[in-house]
Amino acid sequence: MAIFSDSLAEVRAVYADLVARPLERNCTGIARCCAFRLNGRTPFLTKGEALVAAQAWRAAGRKEVVVPADGSCPFLGKNGRCQIYEGRPFGCRTHFCEAAGGPYARGEVRDLIQRLEAIDRRLGGSGGVNLPTAVANAMQELPGKGKRSGQ
Repeated sequence: MAIFSDSLAEVRAVYADLVARPLERNCTGIARCCAFRLNGRTPFLTKGEALVAAQAWRAAGRKEVVVPADGSCPFLGKNGRCQIYEGRPFGCRTHFCEAAGGPYARGEVRDLIQRLEAIDRRLGGSGGVNLPTAVANAMQELPGKGKRSGQ
């Protein structure tokens, strides 16, 4: 269990390191990037990221991941805001959304990606998995398992 909690702390440290970088972003909170089916892009998560997101989803009182009929992010609330904002994955943090300035240049975040990949390997992950599936699977690994749905 120590590797589990240490790994999740490491993922959160990667997120904190990203915030500390002087990279200019202009997120307007319009959630266009969360409309996966419409924009044709779904973030892929490492196992550590998925576990952090699953913990945040569980903390919000949720027990399952359901993909909405419109194909948007399962964590997008009716108010148009992310319901797991503090636990959102790296891809969501690096804004592939054009309204926020497009994606970060890979060279700006390569070291952080490599750290997430190393955590993934330690946790027995298999590389990036699409967000809904990755978090649904991670929900199964958390204490007090939830149900998988929306696959």
